[in-house]
Amino acid sequence: MSDSPEVTAAEIARLAGVGRAAVSNWRRRHADFPRPAGGTETSPTFRLDQVEQWLRAQGKLSELPLLERVWQQLETLRDPVGPAVAPLVAAGSLLLLLHREPSVRAELAEQPDTRLATALPKALRRAAAEALGADAPAALGLPLIAGATHLDLARLLAALTADTGPADAYELLLARYTEANPRLQQPIPPDAAALLAALAGPADDVAAAAGERTVLDPACGAGGVLLAAVPGGRSGTDVERLGQDADPDLAGVALLRLALAAPADRTGRLPLDVRAGDALRADAFPGARAHAVLCRPPYNERDWGHDQLQYDSRWPGGVVPPRGESELAWVLHCLAHTRPGGTAVLLLPPTVASRRAGRRVRAELVRSGALRAVVALPAGVAPPYGVPLHVWVLRGPVPGDDFRHVLLLDAAADGGRERIDQEALRETVLTAWQEFDRAARAGGPLPADRPGRHRAVPALDLLDEETDLTPARHLPAAPAGAAPGALTGLRERLAAELARLAELDAALPALAPTGSAPPPQVSIGELARSGALEVHSSGQGAPARPGGRTPLVTDQDLQSAAPPSAATDADELTVRQGDVLVPALGGEGAQAVHPGSPYLGAALGARLHLLRPDPALLDPDFLAGQLRATGAGRRASSFASTTSRLDVRRFELPRVPVGQQRELGAAFRRIADYEAALAGAVADARALTRALTDGLAAGATGPARQDTGPN
Repeated sequence: MSDSPEVTAAEIARLAGVGRAAVSNWRRRHADFPRPAGGTETSPTFRLDQVEQWLRAQGKLSELPLLERVWQQLETLRDPVGPAVAPLVAAGSLLLLLHREPSVRAELAEQPDTRLATALPKALRRAAAEALGADAPAALGLPLIAGATHLDLARLLAALTADTGPADAYELLLARYTEANPRLQQPIPPDAAALLAALAGPADDVAAAAGERTVLDPACGAGGVLLAAVPGGRSGTDVERLGQDADPDLAGVALLRLALAAPADRTGRLPLDVRAGDALRADAFPGARAHAVLCRPPYNERDWGHDQLQYDSRWPGGVVPPRGESELAWVLHCLAHTRPGGTAVLLLPPTVASRRAGRRVRAELVRSGALRAVVALPAGVAPPYGVPLHVWVLRGPVPGDDFRHVLLLDAAADGGRERIDQEALRETVLTAWQEFDRAARAGGPLPADRPGRHRAVPALDLLDEETDLTPARHLPAAPAGAAPGALTGLRERLAAELARLAELDAALPALAPTGSAPPPQVSIGELARSGALEVHSSGQGAPARPGGRTPLVTDQDLQSAAPPSAATDADELTVRQGDVLVPALGGEGAQAVHPGSPYLGAALGARLHLLRPDPALLDPDFLAGQLRATGAGRRASSFASTTSRLDVRRFELPRVPVGQQRELGAAFRRIADYEAALAGAVADARALTRALTDGLAAGATGPARQDTGPN
């Protein structure tokens, strides 16, 4: 049996730098394409060595990328019934050896396998024990059995680190793992982790003076938050970092990730301790107090230990978190591990602030002065990306501290459908928190309320029957209406839109009967088979990745004429000039892409078709206009339950000469421009009328008095 790893069609597309549709076409058109070696009928897998050989023979691959070689080698180490993340622990252990002992790179290239098979496990055990303590090798499953697969992996990793360095190589592999396993828990994005760490701020004065700085994450996952907690980036190693995770393999990944971030010339044991176990039921650090506790706990856990922990000392005042409030149990756990004057910061679902079952715990946190801030973030900051998460900031109780206010800040509207400006969001949140925190520590006046944005709320105002801590419900309303200058700007913009609309109206084509018989029809599928155009369908589309480098256009963006609303790191298929975008669920949103379009260079998101016509054979504007026609998709539609879906290959359009296509295409484009201008004018008119209405309703403005002169 061959030891060659197996790859999916999506991974073949990645290797060749094409879309998945191209791989499907190769399988249909080329009889010598490798046969499936595993998987299922709908999702087959293929032997990597055969695929690589075929791609090279076809001139579609010059050399398999090194990162892909490493990843496929890791896949051969994966136990089919074991955790998907386990091979990353093996890779991290090898990278830690290369990080701590760079001379190993040369030995891997020069020494024979028989010698390395004995020397490599000893070296791995030694490097882990020196950096992470005597118990680390056993916790990480070392030593590895240095067979041929592990030796090949070690040599590939040595080659990969020659350009990127061990720490960056491990980050690349972790990103590759995340992309290959989208259904597993997604790591916290670096921007979100950095925000949590920044909110924790510097150590309290007593701890800083004593040189004792400890950060704890009791549900650390892959260690993203602990990695962000080091001041000054990767160079800072004076902070002791403690972590725990219920998944032993993820705990191993976190430990190795943190160790790789330490300077290579750092000798002796690193101030790191990451252990496996459920922190609520089996606390690995009982009695430990940290200056900062940072946590993104598991959400919506029913079996978190409610019955076993009824009399636990972590519950203040004997108030036990209800069975359905696992997140509040994590809040109290973090607070119990926070030293007096220290800070705990948690990333939580928004319902934790308002669920009725948790009101007694929330009331106790407010009454005791432990809860200092609740910040509503925009959707898309961290998984689950469709939910506008909250950040809770708590302060370890200090005897004699009678400060009883809570900062409520609403930044949920800072994202929406547009891409989140992470720098602006960070500045908004940190500026408000730091001003509030300085006033709380110094006993000075609290910062002024900012209507619609933030407010320092007295504890008594929150302690009602609900103790609802949702920021938007306690903020003063934003000023109604708009300033006169803003209203003038809206009027001017609307006037410009209406003037442009009048010009486009004059340019609309005048129609007259042709008197000729309807031309014959040809389907999109037939045109694709003849080479007149390419058809690419996104399916679920490229995965959204906040902070990604490539804009991501979705079907909703297209139908609402909005710019790309998300971003991704996947860029196998991006939109070009002359492409035609079509919503997969039908509708009239088909659009040809021209210079200046916001979709140029964007990756294809979910539920979209991309048609790429050969302009010498098929005019893009003609194609888009035919697709937008009322009822055009009736014969091409299929139905699943109550949803209509467009089978774009079944769509038919008139077979006419390309010259006539271009003439019709120009008319279609003028109509599309008119429709877009009309939509813009409607949007501006709505904004203007809303501003006028709000101002009048709130009494902030009134009708201007007409000067009628003397009576």
